[in-house]
Amino acid sequence: MTANRGFGIDIGGSGIKGALVDLDKGELIGDRLRIDTPKPSTPDAVADVVARIVDHFGWDGPVGITLPSVIKKGVAQTAANIDPSWVGRDADALFAERLGLDVADVSMLNDADAAGMAEMRFGDPAAKRGVVALLTFGTGIGSALFQNGSLMPNTEFGHIEVDGHDAEKKAAASAKDNEGLSYPEWAKRVNRYLTVLENLIWPDLFIVGGGVSKKSHKWVPLLDIRTPVITASLLNNAGIVGAAAAAAEGLEH
Repeated sequence: MTANRGFGIDIGGSGIKGALVDLDKGELIGDRLRIDTPKPSTPDAVADVVARIVDHFGWDGPVGITLPSVIKKGVAQTAANIDPSWVGRDADALFAERLGLDVADVSMLNDADAAGMAEMRFGDPAAKRGVVALLTFGTGIGSALFQNGSLMPNTEFGHIEVDGHDAEKKAAASAKDNEGLSYPEWAKRVNRYLTVLENLIWPDLFIVGGGVSKKSHKWVPLLDIRTPVITASLLNNAGIVGAAAAAAEGLEH
């Protein structure tokens, strides 16, 4: 029996990852391919890497692609941790042309929204109840907000001001690495960020994901906030899975 398959690509500030996805189980089929994000991360340079990944797998069906950007009708409106030339670029058209696909076969999503969609479909059932915020900690902080499983797209909670700073500048996983912080030191910053955020949106649950979620046992237990916190069940593959699911369903924002 052939799996219900899809293909997703997750574009981040440091790496671009792609894989075949089993859409029934919400799992990767085989290994993913990761290629460093080009510098500068211009649209054309990123599109070349995306094409390499798609070609590697021999995939010729619909493709879901995430960007660390607000996406409106396939057009990038912001550029967080990618080249500023993305702003205003029709990403749908760019990737469709580069991949030889119809525009309708490319689904563009914000990266955290894609990760959140995967968690809603395949993660902890508690994620589908009430107000839930998924936060991805990586080069920046991505966010996705859900009410009873329905997405409110393009939230930018990583950029709220905390103690006079853009939150992700102090609390993203990249800040931990760049400043050589221990997990306890970094957890204090994450705790402060989540305290500010929970007082703004009063969620019922936080889900934390991104690359640093693989080491969640080193920092999540150190958090001391009002809102329950769980780790994303798909860890850092959630963006790929959510993108593939969106492409299969023809969804985009």
